[in-house]
Amino acid sequence: MEKILYREGFTAEELPNEVIERIKGVSYKENPHVKLGDLAYLRVRYYDFEHKVQSGELIVARKLAQEVLDILYELFEGGYEIEKIRLVDEYDADDERSMADNNSSAFNYRVVAGTNTISAHSYGRAIDINPLINPYIVGNKVMPANATEYADRDKAFEHKIDRTDLCYCIFRRHGWKWGGDWNNSKDYQHFYKEYDSPLKMAVNKLKRALLR
Repeated sequence: MEKILYREGFTAEELPNEVIERIKGVSYKENPHVKLGDLAYLRVRYYDFEHKVQSGELIVARKLAQEVLDILYELFEGGYEIEKIRLVDEYDADDERSMADNNSSAFNYRVVAGTNTISAHSYGRAIDINPLINPYIVGNKVMPANATEYADRDKAFEHKIDRTDLCYCIFRRHGWKWGGDWNNSKDYQHFYKEYDSPLKMAVNKLKRALLR
């Protein structure tokens, strides 16, 4: 893919060699489902919790690169705060460690916690936002383990993702789904884009254009 120069500080490109070296054997494992060429490397800008501008990096599905740049740019323009955006490889691809540090990330070839199902993160089709404050809850288990104070979603606190939150509104407008809408578990940090048929993609694109 040609490098996308979206806005100042917002770019997408095929995985540079130095990034490939960083992720091989860590977040990227040899597998029959996802090739390195299926992924794209993004640089984005965001506001941290002190509302200072920072630069972050993400790996997402190559086909979603432009769309993710759109979403992150809209969040930036809206002044939305994200504590940090780092590759999960900085945590040895340990999802619990990354979440516990409130790191927002995307690609990580792994299974869904507690299952044998390959996660949407494995395809670069999911992004977790401020995961410490917006934990994954299944039964009485809260992940990350240090997020119990944020498990009660009736409480008011900063950076909470709910259906009124700007992050939720922007992701949903782009056709992404939210783990907070699940019935048997709740993944409040988790936004994901399912595979669509070409016809469905065209219809959804038209719907989003009408909503703008």
